[in-house]
Amino acid sequence: MKCPGQDMQFWDNDAIYEVKCPECGQMVEFYKDDTTRKCNHCSHRFVNPKLDFGCATYCQFAEQCLGTLPEEFVLQQHNLLKDKVAVAVKRYFQRDFRRIRLTTRIASHAEKIGKSTDNANLALILCSAYLFFTDLDYSTLQEAHELLQKRSVTNSETVTELLTSVGANETLIDQVCRIVTGTPLNEEAEQTAQAIIQDAFAITILEEECRDNELSPERINAEIEKLTSAAARNEAHQTLLAT
Repeated sequence: MKCPGQDMQFWDNDAIYEVKCPECGQMVEFYKDDTTRKCNHCSHRFVNPKLDFGCATYCQFAEQCLGTLPEEFVLQQHNLLKDKVAVAVKRYFQRDFRRIRLTTRIASHAEKIGKSTDNANLALILCSAYLFFTDLDYSTLQEAHELLQKRSVTNSETVTELLTSVGANETLIDQVCRIVTGTPLNEEAEQTAQAIIQDAFAITILEEECRDNELSPERINAEIEKLTSAAARNEAHQTLLAT
């Protein structure tokens, strides 16, 4: 069945309209399901400002339905998925507010590092960051780190169940499972995501140590230098050394 919003038999007189080109001011004709159009006068291509992407921000079939989505709406789709995963993880942890707080902070650092990293897949990074510790039984981040060091494979059933519940596609589920279980990674995007999450984890551990103990700037700088990327080191400096 075709989506009614994209089926012409349900269209009315408002389905075709003109929009002023933001570059040259000439009028450009749009159909209501056009994601973008190119101006015939100046060749500038721009997003249809009247297109309703409400369902596209969460539907896993949005790209097949609407064609290649503009970058702005791909970002919306990723942001909504991230929010849905965050809610699912908080429900999973129930009243374990410490684990919720720590997981949220790791994800926050990972998001900032990811946004400053070229070609980073934010959906993969954030879903993995939120789900990285769901099946670990720990009370402190140091304990979580020790558990991760002792094992090579973790249980991916919880990860698969949570991602399926929020409508993630199979490709993303497989990628996240590889990252959180420590199995061999298939793509550069997965390797980048894993490195970013590990750096975000290290920054959060340092935050905890700074909160519980008075660490010298020299010790903090030494730990920051161990991080794998300039984006991660910049995030750590802003988090730990900001005055």
